[in-house]
Amino acid sequence: MLVRTAVVIAALALSTSVAQAQPSGEITVMAYAGIFQDKYTEAVIKPFMQKFPQVKVNYFTAGNSAQMLGTLRTQRSSPQVDVAILDVSVSNVGNKEGVFSRLDPARVPSLRELHPMAIVPDGFGPAVTFDHWVLVYDAEKVKPAPTGLADLWDPRFKGQIGLSAMPNIQGIAATVLASKIAGEDHKTSIDGAMKRLKDLSPSIQTFDPQPDGYTLILGNTLTVASGWNARAQLYHDESKQRLGVVFPKEGSVFQINTINLVAGIKNPEAATAFIEYALGREAQKRFTEAMFYAPTNAKADISAAAMNRTAAAPENMAKMIPLDWGWVTTIRDSWNNRWRREVIAGR
Repeated sequence: MLVRTAVVIAALALSTSVAQAQPSGEITVMAYAGIFQDKYTEAVIKPFMQKFPQVKVNYFTAGNSAQMLGTLRTQRSSPQVDVAILDVSVSNVGNKEGVFSRLDPARVPSLRELHPMAIVPDGFGPAVTFDHWVLVYDAEKVKPAPTGLADLWDPRFKGQIGLSAMPNIQGIAATVLASKIAGEDHKTSIDGAMKRLKDLSPSIQTFDPQPDGYTLILGNTLTVASGWNARAQLYHDESKQRLGVVFPKEGSVFQINTINLVAGIKNPEAATAFIEYALGREAQKRFTEAMFYAPTNAKADISAAAMNRTAAAPENMAKMIPLDWGWVTTIRDSWNNRWRREVIAGR
């Protein structure tokens, strides 16, 4: 009898311990609006709440990454956001300012499965998605299709180009590719890139495509524009292939979104559980196949059809240009000033 009683007590204690370990409460995830919100909600947030029914996840949007960081700064004394997904060049600033907390590897075991490029120094929030810079064009009007950035100097595109300029991070990617065209190392000099882009400037209809280049092409305002692969692939499908997508012959660079634990929040247990889930194989597979962001979890079992439309496809990976986004934060202002003075003013 005593043995049986002891077993029952132990079982009850274990049950209580497991129950206590389950996250509960309410958290807010801040990330991008529009189609990203729709796809991420279906692919990640709803399945997380099904797995952890005691947690309610609210989705909050606050513009671009810089605007998100601005929102978090204003909430420092009383955070209203628990998890933030934003570009690594901006999250690096937040890490230095103490806006975000370091992650505990024991509570986020998926960190061990991430691609080395996904790891952020000092234990801060890692990459949750990889995307890459592309050209998009009107496949009905543009024949032959452009093959890379260098083609935009062709007179046939004059006045029909939408090239997102700095401070948009697409402008950073364009600078890196223009430096390659000019035969220079962007870490040493961008003089050649600035000269090339200044020469292209009179052909640019807009340096700030609104709402975006994909929509302006489909609305017959532009014929070619810069963009990001994930959204471009979705518009390609939705437009029944009218929107063409080009991986530039010069190569491309990764755009990296990190997932970050906000410092000073009231429910770090549920927020950390969400981060672990978002980095796990299941969520990574579902979101990649829904929106064509390349997975950051190297062990996620992605379908070949989806993987081949991301930067993670072997032929694409071989052409990616390494870009240290931590380094980019140190030169971003100077590049931005040169764009304003030498490129945009050259129209």
